Amino acid sequence: MFFYLSILLRKTVDNQYLDGLMRPKSIAVLGASSDPTKIGHSVIKNIIEGGYEGKIYPINLKSEEILGVKCYKSMLDVPGEIDAAVITIPAKFVLEAIDEAGKKGVKGLIIITSGFSEVGNKELEEQLVAKAHEHGIRILGPNIVGTLSNAEKLNASFAPILPLVGKGALVSQSGALLIAIDMATFTRRVGFEKLISIGNMSDVDFADLVEWLDKDENTSSISLYIEGFKDGRKFMDVARKVSKPVIALKAGVSAHGAAAAASHTGSLAGAAKVYGAAFQQSGIVQASDLGNLFDLSLALSLQPPMKGENLLIITNGGGVGVLATDAAERFNLPLKFAPKDVQDELKKHMPVFGSAKNPVDLTGMAGNDWYHDSVKFSFAHDWVDGLAVLYCETAMTEPMDIAVGIKKAIDESGVKHKPVCVSFVGGEKSEKAMQWLVENGIPAYAGPDLAISALSALREYARMKEIVSEPEEKLENIDKSAALSIIKAAREDGRDALTEIEAKQVFAAYGLPITATKLAKSEEEAVVMAKEIGFPIVMKIVSPEILHKSDAGGVKVNIKDEVSCREAYKTIIVNAKAYNPDANIHGIAIQEMAPWGTEVILGSVNDSTFGPTMMFGLGGIFVEVLKDVTFRVAPVSKKSSLRMISEIRGAPILAGVRGEAPRDREVLAETISRYANMIVDLADEVSESDANPVLVYEEGRGVKVVDARIILKK
Repeated sequence: MFFYLSILLRKTVDNQYLDGLMRPKSIAVLGASSDPTKIGHSVIKNIIEGGYEGKIYPINLKSEEILGVKCYKSMLDVPGEIDAAVITIPAKFVLEAIDEAGKKGVKGLIIITSGFSEVGNKELEEQLVAKAHEHGIRILGPNIVGTLSNAEKLNASFAPILPLVGKGALVSQSGALLIAIDMATFTRRVGFEKLISIGNMSDVDFADLVEWLDKDENTSSISLYIEGFKDGRKFMDVARKVSKPVIALKAGVSAHGAAAAASHTGSLAGAAKVYGAAFQQSGIVQASDLGNLFDLSLALSLQPPMKGENLLIITNGGGVGVLATDAAERFNLPLKFAPKDVQDELKKHMPVFGSAKNPVDLTGMAGNDWYHDSVKFSFAHDWVDGLAVLYCETAMTEPMDIAVGIKKAIDESGVKHKPVCVSFVGGEKSEKAMQWLVENGIPAYAGPDLAISALSALREYARMKEIVSEPEEKLENIDKSAALSIIKAAREDGRDALTEIEAKQVFAAYGLPITATKLAKSEEEAVVMAKEIGFPIVMKIVSPEILHKSDAGGVKVNIKDEVSCREAYKTIIVNAKAYNPDANIHGIAIQEMAPWGTEVILGSVNDSTFGPTMMFGLGGIFVEVLKDVTFRVAPVSKKSSLRMISEIRGAPILAGVRGEAPRDREVLAETISRYANMIVDLADEVSESDANPVLVYEEGRGVKVVDARIILKK
């Protein structure tokens, strides 16, 4: 009850209230303590030592002052306003504290206290949120470390120190990891403007913070450490609209639910694949690990997206140039040779044995002037979309001079819409030069592969934002009511799975091209229907209790005449009864035998986080053994469907290889899009589904859905 009341009240508690939570002009600490071993003491100490310039109000029943700051017995005793309150008191007292905060007009609560849903005390957590929303208060937490902001000089947490200053914000679901990242900002030399612990997400969640941070003038990128979402679609909706880059590191990506899944899709839809699809569709750059999260956060907080494919590499060492070339191909940003006019100009800044092709090898003789002039010319040239500048420390050059020359060249080019990343390989001097570059807005990395990876992420971000901005397509010739009536009849029959014939009827209601199929309840009906459809035919058992028909010996193919039809009917019935004596046999499906085509599979699951999610891949052995599939959160446009087709490893088979004609990918893409639209429309009813196999013919000949399965929600 409290949960639903909270949702209702939240309509009037929008994200403008996060200003008081994230940018408080005054802050109270409930549970403030003079005991150095208590979290309440750490929070007060950190707020003071961080240099916070707002009002600080320790709330303590017994102490007169803590660390020289006057204490109050209650928030109601505080003479001035309180924007935010940090809660460190035991869980059983927090409800009472929220009422007190409401009377005082507090805008936001940072609840460090644990002992709520993370230990099974979900009802108390729901009560907290409902009560807070009654008062127009937003909650961050509970069970968090707190918040840290360099711009506000506010360390409202028990993390020991404000992070190294940077331009990005980082939100973490893990408190311990947030503290570790805080300290690592100094050793990795990657700073953040804000670090925010999100904990149980009882109220303020990732979507709320991403939306707020997108409007924060002190933040240029948003990094997330995610263990899970409560509402994945809400997050996707927000992420698609934000203007700043979002980088996500998803933890806990092992496959889930495979043992209980009744469809191919259910067994293949692991968390990694579904989250990866959601990130891609939302324009979010996904980090591979914690180190990569730091590297990408640095690049995306300091540089614009890379809007074209042409990456130019300038180096003074052939070895690092080759390593960078390998990395560019590995990170899907393969190099092209520079145009003749670019090469001609660059040859002026290298010896005759240098190379101006790409990578541009200025050779070990390159000094400050060659680097400066090459970078300035290249960065301004229309052909160049992104620039990687690599430097190997030599006895003839000073790394800091090279760094200053690179920065000067970038500034003098006047170019603001292209990215540049740098890698210096060397000793202490190179480290200091790279640190200087980062402080002056240019990402710098210890290895050439890291610089190329960062540029690849900047390119990926630009590409995904283009996809996210594509207009939605409207599909026609859809009969949702017909599909729902079929499902209703099955439910009235006490079933949670449709028969193949019913599933195909649902597919047909959404314009999917199904094979002609009829239900025969006797041997005589089978013969009549076979003649109507036309030999050869396929015959299959139809039973809600036998979903995997081949396993039961319930499928016969290439039936060419009446005698074979009668024999197949008898055999299938005998096999089915032997397989499951209790099975309710509806009859035998008589189906046209579609000509050979390339087999693909479409499938869906109703994911607990993102809702209707679909899969596409090659059928047969490719899905059973190789698991060559790709996923999307539905709905899926035709353009996105075409991208799905190109993503699988078997894409060349559909494109036409070894003399084979290309398959009809346009019709296949429309079929995928219609299927995705269907699972969204029927999300309240359908748990899982498969169209397997779907036969894809040569261009102009379309596709055929040969088999269909729909499992209903229980």
